[in-house]
Amino acid sequence: MEFNFEDHPHRRYNPLTNEWVQVSPHRAKRPWQGQVEKIEEEKRPEHDPSCYLCAGNTRINGEVNPQYTDTYSFQNDFAALLEDVPTGEMNEGNGLFRAKSERGLCKVICFSPRHDLTIPEMETEGIRKVVDLWAKEYTELGARDYINHVQIFENKGSVMGCSNPHPHGQIWAQESIPQEPAKKQENQKAYYDKNGTTLLSDYIAQEIKQQTRVVYENEHFVAIVPFWAVWPFETMIVPKRAVSRITDLSEEEKDAFADAYRSLTIKYDNIFEVSFPYSAGIHQAPTDGEDHPEWHMHMCFYPPLLRSATVKKFMVGYEMLANAQRDITAETAAARIREQSLVHYKSAVLEEEK
Repeated sequence: MEFNFEDHPHRRYNPLTNEWVQVSPHRAKRPWQGQVEKIEEEKRPEHDPSCYLCAGNTRINGEVNPQYTDTYSFQNDFAALLEDVPTGEMNEGNGLFRAKSERGLCKVICFSPRHDLTIPEMETEGIRKVVDLWAKEYTELGARDYINHVQIFENKGSVMGCSNPHPHGQIWAQESIPQEPAKKQENQKAYYDKNGTTLLSDYIAQEIKQQTRVVYENEHFVAIVPFWAVWPFETMIVPKRAVSRITDLSEEEKDAFADAYRSLTIKYDNIFEVSFPYSAGIHQAPTDGEDHPEWHMHMCFYPPLLRSATVKKFMVGYEMLANAQRDITAETAAARIREQSLVHYKSAVLEEEK
């Protein structure tokens, strides 16, 4: 019997993190053939007077949001990181008990004043303003002498712990480089030092050539299901040109980034005709004053849905105790995403009703 990646259990290597994922494709040969449950989504108003992110509303701390018309950012009222933290450190028990103080700050990024929208329902021009605000915040926060890492991210959907449906994301800026970016820092640098090119530029060149895992592509960006994906519909948006940070993108590339962000999330929503939940974030060069030519920025998407709008993937058992694992292959997931329309399902329904 000849080995087949679509039939037989195997492991796949992630060169960005130096980790492996267990793939068991025989457990889900036809994951799309059963009934696809739909859920009734709540219809939200354009402005919710009880929402602390809507324009003109008063937040819990008493501050009033301006009547913003596109994007808006403010320091998180319930920040996980604080600027005014005294320096402290512990190293006891032969290094077994170690801790250190951590300074930082957290910001909230409102994508739109419209309470009823999500990224796939916004126009590309509006999303481009989000990209511009990300770049502005990355520059300003990273310029602070003690900030060495700026993490931009979005949690979409209550299943991802998002407590407010208003379209928004967050930024956490801090002294230390967190664990996931630190792993990518180490492995990208080792690859760059050895080959003189970025790991992701060489990787996406192969992906674009093969087209097997590409789900969307424009002139400057490509969206793919990584060969080493862990989550069922995990994807990554990568610029075709090797740039270390969002501020290195040209104006045309920022437009293309906004287009790829919108197009991918439309495809996500269309899979199960539901507002598709995910955690997404940009991994890019640290803000430690170094050039970091080894870094190739990219945006990762980790959605929890598996078979329908109500069937979710949980990291339990083997995944928590042994190794990340998935049943459907990256190629199967990519085909499922790729086949989706670029017309949002809500827009398609409205057209049919006319």
